[in-house]
Amino acid sequence: MKKRLQVFISSTYIDLIEERQAAVGAVLKSGHIPAGMELFTAGDKSQLEIIKRWIDESDVYMLILGGRYGSVEPESGVSYTELEYNYALENDKPLFSVVIKEDALEEKVKVVGTSILEKERPAELKIFREKVLSNMSSFFEDEKDIRLCVMESLPDIASTRELSGWVSGSEVPNSKTLIDEITQLSKQVAELSKENAVLKEKALIGKKDNTETEFNDLKTVLKSIEIKIPPSSTGEDKELELDLFSLLIQLKDTIVTGVTNQPGQHDSYSFIYHNVCPKLQIHGIVNNEKVAGVRWRRFSITKLGQEFLAYIERNKFLVNT
Repeated sequence: MKKRLQVFISSTYIDLIEERQAAVGAVLKSGHIPAGMELFTAGDKSQLEIIKRWIDESDVYMLILGGRYGSVEPESGVSYTELEYNYALENDKPLFSVVIKEDALEEKVKVVGTSILEKERPAELKIFREKVLSNMSSFFEDEKDIRLCVMESLPDIASTRELSGWVSGSEVPNSKTLIDEITQLSKQVAELSKENAVLKEKALIGKKDNTETEFNDLKTVLKSIEIKIPPSSTGEDKELELDLFSLLIQLKDTIVTGVTNQPGQHDSYSFIYHNVCPKLQIHGIVNNEKVAGVRWRRFSITKLGQEFLAYIERNKFLVNT
């Protein structure tokens, strides 16, 4: 969408009528919108407030400065033209100025007379002129220079500042169509979110079912493995025989803590390390690892082993309750 910038053109009026017309024509030719206060008389404080609102609503401020300072606001002693300029400057309004050259002013005096010169406050005009020239500005000799300045300045400002501008109604997308599309998309998102939640729940249920099946199968396998326990490990008079699952449940605290082959231990620990843990390792319940800084090794419980024991404990709790 092409934005049309609104350009507020400020100047003293009677002495710069042709120059203002040149600026207005150049703004229009650039495809933008000129805004001026030709219908308002200078020297009225209430009118100044209206002008400030126009400046606020405009995208760019342009000043044409000739040989007059303009009508002065009584309280401040500052001309209304300078007050407008100061207001645009203080509010960070994008601005540019064209200032008449001294020799061009002299030539104009020869043609139209001294009415275009400042007679009452030349010092104030000089200070104002210096302020304007310290900001974005250029000199002009005639209307051609003003038109050229407008044609060069507006594209530069438009490309370097984020300005609101005006847009043709025909270029604005149909808002109803966009609202309908957003509403439809919102419904689809809501439906997809529900479907996603259902799929997640099914996946969790499926995972739980698979886990229960795997653990039940593992329990069956461990129960099918018989282990003979010598009297030296139990303190009994005769050899005992237990299935691997029952041994795991009885020894779970020891296995969770870890079983080592450290010398000097009771025979029961040696039996667990050499005869029970290797069989549990086959089914992924424990893992044999090197202990840092020592010469012995250790069987430690795996994540699968922890989950399996937790599953057994949960089932036992549910049965008891």
